[in-house]
Amino acid sequence: MSEATELQRRMFEAVRAYDLAALRSLYHADHVYRGPDGVVQAGADAGVAAVESYRGGFPDWDFDLLSTYECGDVAVSEVRTRGTHLRDLADLPATGNRFELLACNVVEARDGRIHRERDYYDTLLLMRQLGMVPSLR
Repeated sequence: MSEATELQRRMFEAVRAYDLAALRSLYHADHVYRGPDGVVQAGADAGVAAVESYRGGFPDWDFDLLSTYECGDVAVSEVRTRGTHLRDLADLPATGNRFELLACNVVEARDGRIHRERDYYDTLLLMRQLGMVPSLR
């Protein structure tokens, strides 16, 4: 198991346990996080803030790890994620709707920590499931 894969595994454990201190300790001092919107945020607090945001809007947020691939100092995991929109998420008022979608998380390791992290998922599908965007059918 590569260093990146082990760091990603520990990251997922910290996220699931909602252990923000453990999560923060995994991030490199020069950590960079890019969310599915493409916005780049720097610093360990950026990764922690993403988790806080998801758990804030979806208190029952959870995921299943489907597969993990490693290539040197990079680990890529596919996850099935789900939750219920019970609280406001950024500027989106709670809808009470459930969502489930596939997501991809990419982690790059440096100096024994997570240096870069990227999340990818279909935000249009998420917005449709939350009732924010009408279905095309």
